[in-house]
Amino acid sequence: MRISRLKLSNIRSISALSFDAAPDINIIHGPNGSGKTSILEGIHLLSIARSFRTHQSRHVITEGQPLTTCFAQIDGPDGGGSLGIERTLQGELRVRYRGEDIDLTTLASLMPLQVIDSDTFNLLDGSPSVRRQFIDWGAFHHTPGFISVWRGFQRALKQRNSLLKRGTIERSLKEVWDREFILHAERLTELRRAYIEALLPHFAEISEQLVREVKTELKFSPGWDTDQSLQQLLDESFERDMRQGFTSVGPQRADLRFKVGNRAAAEHLSRGQKKLVVSALKLAQGQLYAAQRGQPCVYLIDDLPAELDRGHLGTFCEYLKQSGSQCFITCVEPSSMLEVWGTETDGALIQLESGQLTAKQRFGESDE
Repeated sequence: MRISRLKLSNIRSISALSFDAAPDINIIHGPNGSGKTSILEGIHLLSIARSFRTHQSRHVITEGQPLTTCFAQIDGPDGGGSLGIERTLQGELRVRYRGEDIDLTTLASLMPLQVIDSDTFNLLDGSPSVRRQFIDWGAFHHTPGFISVWRGFQRALKQRNSLLKRGTIERSLKEVWDREFILHAERLTELRRAYIEALLPHFAEISEQLVREVKTELKFSPGWDTDQSLQQLLDESFERDMRQGFTSVGPQRADLRFKVGNRAAAEHLSRGQKKLVVSALKLAQGQLYAAQRGQPCVYLIDDLPAELDRGHLGTFCEYLKQSGSQCFITCVEPSSMLEVWGTETDGALIQLESGQLTAKQRFGESDE
């Protein structure tokens, strides 16, 4: 899917804003605090009904306003249509596509996108839950039926943990929920592993392009020692789990390990190299999606030039140019990126000041 037109109302400092988007590169520039990232938030709301900056809708809505609305005209293989979302201060949500209400699962499949911002560093430095979310997003789009397996596991895990918190469990009840847990755990792990195996060649290719000076290896950790049966490990950890009140082995502890040689990548890489590695991971996820589905993801990239020297920034921009993806990129000053893209790229410059659109032009054209 691609966005051909975007219209936002009452999102942070933006009271009302609309523009026609370029099919390839959209550079949103302006001084700090001008509302650049709020445009990315609006697009993100249209994809999964929440912001990537906060889970509380009241923080996104312009102060003094009861709700925020985001609309987009999207184009895609199915013909596209009008997509709209409304969020109220009370958290109420309405999503419509082509004039009909749709649920969040349908919305998530409609306009997949990737966000690269300062929080993306958490793929290296953050908790394992961040990396599990990354895996599960990819597996959701990679494997039909993944969401039902994931939900089945979450139910089994929740039920087993609830039993552990009781302090005593009948043997027959433990056996029932151990079987249920293992059934969903092994299937979920199988799908996660298959996704990572499909992702690895794309990550290797893109990381080689973006950060040639180091080789980063990626390994999937399922959350338990697979040389032993999961039932055996559940039995061995049962007393400890009873004391703690939660299950200590299984897919809920899965992770991705990043290595440079024998060292953890987070300890070895510079700040700029970390940005390139985590960006390569996100770009690889988008590339795999495009290869499988025949259509690219949309990329939201907040402050692309930050942390990058001119050479690495140029390489990053060149990859985006060749990817065929629609990109919405924020920055203070766009000149360093325009040197790479030039007038042959179908792109647009969108200038903001204090939440207002002050200028818009296509690459190579004068201001509108």
